[in-house]
Amino acid sequence: MQGMSDIISTKDLEHLAELARIKLDPTEEAKLLKDLSAILGYFDSLKELEVTNVTPLTGGTTLINVFRDDTERESTNRGAGEELFPEKENGYLKVPPVFK
Repeated sequence: MQGMSDIISTKDLEHLAELARIKLDPTEEAKLLKDLSAILGYFDSLKELEVTNVTPLTGGTTLINVFRDDTERESTNRGAGEELFPEKENGYLKVPPVFK
């Protein structure tokens, strides 16, 4: 199994924080890096489980079609929160590119 520091790097954490638009001070960064490493380490340990004879589960509920009907309706909140958004262009909210 990988060491805790091999699972997620400080650079990866800083990139994720930038995408989420959150600022982390060094104390928060160290704690979050430790917590994320532990969480991802747990998922890594699941790879060691023997699952070849396990019957897959589907659903988990007896409910059928719990979705509402897809009908046309007028939007009731168009523009809500727009004044809080940092950038707008031609009536659209402008976001920085996620993929380069």
